[in-house]
Amino acid sequence: MAQNNDGVLNFASTLWAAADRLRNNMESSEYKHIVLGLIFLKYISDSFKHRYEELQKLVKDPNNKDYYCESEEDAQYILEDKDEYLSANVFFVPEKARYEYLMANAQRSDIGKLLDDAMDLIEKENPKQLRGVLPKVYTRAPLDPHTLGEIVNLIGNIKFEEDNENDVLGRVYEYFLGRFAQQEGKGGGEFFTPESVVKLLVEMIQPLHGRVFDPCCGSGGMFVQSMRFVLAHAGKKGDISVYGQESNPTTLRLCKMNLAIRGIEADIRLGNSYTDDQFKDLRADYILANPPFNDSIWGADRVSDDVRWKYGVAPNSNANYAWIQHFIYHLEPTRGVAGFVMANGSMTTSNTAEYEIRKKIIEDNLVDCMVALPPQLFYTTGIPACLWFIRKGRKTKETLFIDARKMGVMVDRTHREFTDDEIQKIARTYHNWRNEDGYEDIKGFCASVPMEVIIQNDYILAPGRYVGIEDMQEDDIPFEEKMAELTEKLYQQMNEARKLDEIIRANLEELGYGE
Repeated sequence: MAQNNDGVLNFASTLWAAADRLRNNMESSEYKHIVLGLIFLKYISDSFKHRYEELQKLVKDPNNKDYYCESEEDAQYILEDKDEYLSANVFFVPEKARYEYLMANAQRSDIGKLLDDAMDLIEKENPKQLRGVLPKVYTRAPLDPHTLGEIVNLIGNIKFEEDNENDVLGRVYEYFLGRFAQQEGKGGGEFFTPESVVKLLVEMIQPLHGRVFDPCCGSGGMFVQSMRFVLAHAGKKGDISVYGQESNPTTLRLCKMNLAIRGIEADIRLGNSYTDDQFKDLRADYILANPPFNDSIWGADRVSDDVRWKYGVAPNSNANYAWIQHFIYHLEPTRGVAGFVMANGSMTTSNTAEYEIRKKIIEDNLVDCMVALPPQLFYTTGIPACLWFIRKGRKTKETLFIDARKMGVMVDRTHREFTDDEIQKIARTYHNWRNEDGYEDIKGFCASVPMEVIIQNDYILAPGRYVGIEDMQEDDIPFEEKMAELTEKLYQQMNEARKLDEIIRANLEELGYGE
């Protein structure tokens, strides 16, 4: 059954509810690997099955000289030839690792061992992409075999049309990543950036051709959205090359699985970007990132003479300006552009070292655009955040400031998201400004500001300083008339409140709880 995006979201939500019920008292941080591993296993098994069925048709077709086999033995050799799958960008899955085999044995008491063995077999058959990536946690998982078998069957019952399967399973995987991040709070947010923030960054950067880099890549959301953007604009997967670094080995594995489901080839390396830059020679066309906010004791003393700190060494008490300079260093020198999330403090800090770095970056004409974000966008933190856009080879000495603090809609009690229309409004404003295509300052929302004005404002980069206050709408209703209308409404509400009080009192008296 084919599904549109809303359908996929509804399905993923239903699947999540069912899966979450099965975890009992198991910690979300542990359960995450069980479920995401099974979704990945389901994906590669189904991809293998589709290719297997294709080959079955080919070996039986007498008109196909390359594949037709008269003997069953020859046909079986082709069906189990690993190269026939790898050449079609499909992982080879041994028989005892195929999802239908695992579902058939889901109620065995040793289902945990069967799953761990399956993960091990797949890694051995596909070492280049998957060595050390897949979770082997099922034998020791604090779930009884029956419950684990139920989860296997739950994931196994995902059925979709072949041409849509990788997208559906990819979206299910992403949805689960987001829900796990929500459940885990701060810890979960280390691997997940909310989708609407990623979409906004990508729509503004527009990574259509070239090298995309994220040196704190988490579960790979920036890469997935970048590829989605390329394909939506009639591009091909090979139009961008993907590079990432991640310091947490567990998160790195999540990332590699996420990209594999999408069929995205990437160079993802393990290491601490502060002190162990794995891509010293990389100069990226696009950098997209959401680094950890306000990291302290990041290792400034260990890399104080690093070539990346062109504008000065960031204080060891706060790594924000280490990240900013890391991004600048890795940009292609004539046209590279970086879009990244930062804590609001980065725009206004008066710490001597940070202030001097910000001053030099501004004077070097690198700050293209600043966007102030609304609260409650992130699962990780309540710290107010903003978006920086750094661009090499700028021809203007003005910076665009956008104040989006009043945008977004609450999707639940604690979290906010940008709508697609809001994302397009912000991105369109930026592109109109860059292309000099009908851009105008809008009070309370956006302003194009010359560098000398920013200098006069002590190098502060907060949009609220420059965009002003939006004009109040005049409704031409005289004050007396408006006041009379509001007073009437107030009295109506007070009367309704009194009536409700009387009803509640009567009900309480009837129950024997009157005064």
